[in-house]
Amino acid sequence: CIRDSLYVAELQEMRSLEGQLAEAFMQMAEVASNPTLKSVLAEQREQALAQEQRLGAMLSRHDANPMAHTDQAMEALVGETEKMLMMVKGNDLRDAATIASAQKIAHYQIAAYGTAAALAGQLNLRDDQRTLHQSLEEEKDADKALTQLAKGEVNHDAAA
Repeated sequence: CIRDSLYVAELQEMRSLEGQLAEAFMQMAEVASNPTLKSVLAEQREQALAQEQRLGAMLSRHDANPMAHTDQAMEALVGETEKMLMMVKGNDLRDAATIASAQKIAHYQIAAYGTAAALAGQLNLRDDQRTLHQSLEEEKDADKALTQLAKGEVNHDAAA
């Protein structure tokens, strides 16, 4: 069925994006100067690894190759983040740019998990749908944490 293959391809893309993010969040944490931001990025890395494992398990249940697709949109977002972090001078400003990049990534993840959860629902794959909703909520929580950090600390420091 075309919907089934679309769904599996979506999961494969998402597994790819989480794998890319585990590495990217580690690099972002290394260049961050704000200790809270370092901590949030380290948590994001752990979350990406857990989500990658969950997606791999889901793909196994569907007898699908977890490495069949590379998420090119995430490659581009990670590339833009790397470029931004090299261009921006000053720790406070770099931290603000890091949060902006991390939020772009989180918004992409929210869209991806929402789409996949909707497809799982249409295919009546309730266990998958619950798992995808769990990841969706984790991404929304991460986005809120980044917003609070930006508003509460980092953007004020960068503006100074």
